[in-house]
Amino acid sequence: MHSENLVKMLNNISAFFQADPDRPVAIQGVVEHVRKNWEPRMRRQIIAHFQAGGEGLSELSRAAVQVLADEEVSLTARCV
Repeated sequence: MHSENLVKMLNNISAFFQADPDRPVAIQGVVEHVRKNWEPRMRRQIIAHFQAGGEGLSELSRAAVQVLADEEVSLTARCV
């Protein structure tokens, strides 16, 4: 899938959770949605896009992808 499509999808998900006044809850909502509904390949691709500058990602999307990226690093470290 093209990164532009993933960015658009993630920004739409984030727009839904943006209404939550509790920012950590909103971030966790986006993270949980992506974990449950996106296949690992899509998650890796959006993390790579974020790490390359994250063009087009909303602020909430960036925060959620940062959490996902941190989890990937943690999982990788445990497997070594």
